[in-house]
Amino acid sequence: MVSTTADVRARVEAALTTPLQTLGYDLEAVELTPAGKRRLLRIAVDADGGITLDDIAEATRAISVVLDDSDVMGEDPYTLEVTSRGVDRPLTLPRHWRRNRRRLVKLTLVEGGGVTGRVLDSDDEGVDLDAKGQRRRVLFADIAKALVQIEFNRIDDVELEDIEDLEDEHADDESHDNEGEDA
Repeated sequence: MVSTTADVRARVEAALTTPLQTLGYDLEAVELTPAGKRRLLRIAVDADGGITLDDIAEATRAISVVLDDSDVMGEDPYTLEVTSRGVDRPLTLPRHWRRNRRRLVKLTLVEGGGVTGRVLDSDDEGVDLDAKGQRRRVLFADIAKALVQIEFNRIDDVELEDIEDLEDEHADDESHDNEGEDA
């Protein structure tokens, strides 16, 4: 039986998810593409706090062991490449938003239009942005596409204080909302 690329990707993902999680990494993407007589297997990993080159090396060793000890890739030769998510990948999961707190993002909305803002906070349902100095809540279900914007200038201290003020206001609002509730 001949395996399709999708079948192989699914088997690789199933084989790698738990060993990578054991090391504290998330499997973000599995790409398998032809590369001449070989195939290129590109695995993207990420973690809370980001990924270092040492993390990539550790993940590569773990991935190599799993693939060498199994038949998920079949008999055809392949080249393994392990990488980080990179800023050009869309934000699609709540953990992507959590890991990009205080970063500038550009959203395309399902209903059309867009929003650009800085990530203040996120949860499993949506994200709170600082959009032109105003706090704006956007549900993930309303987002068609979201990308981190590359900034060549860092946030200066004044802007950072403004963002922290917005975060403090939100925390104060939540504490007032919870007043009078039984614990």
